[in-house]
Amino acid sequence: MTAELTDRLEGTPLIKPSTTDHPLYDQVVDACRTVYDPEIPVNIYDLGLVYTIEIAQDGAVNVLMTLTAPGCPVAGEMPGWVAEAIEPLPGVKQVDVDLTWDPPWGMEMMSDEARLELGFM
Repeated sequence: MTAELTDRLEGTPLIKPSTTDHPLYDQVVDACRTVYDPEIPVNIYDLGLVYTIEIAQDGAVNVLMTLTAPGCPVAGEMPGWVAEAIEPLPGVKQVDVDLTWDPPWGMEMMSDEARLELGFM
């Protein structure tokens, strides 16, 4: 591998950044916060399960998320719950929710609020 390629890859984030400057972003985050992992009494956003929220200019929303474990019993249902929470927002034209296991979820991804609620702080 060339030094140039190594330098470029070394600083590459594991998780693609969200479209935080889109006017719908805060509403989409709030919608994600209405979805809870049934095994943990904290919403999926504060648990750190939502990796990326991409919002196109036409209102198409793509969410990249993970679950606490690959064997999670709601793995087949959780993306649908997230899409159902986001779809009713005014200005949202379409919602796609994709699961990834890379990088794997870890407790360090939780927000301070989630850690406090679960007694880790």
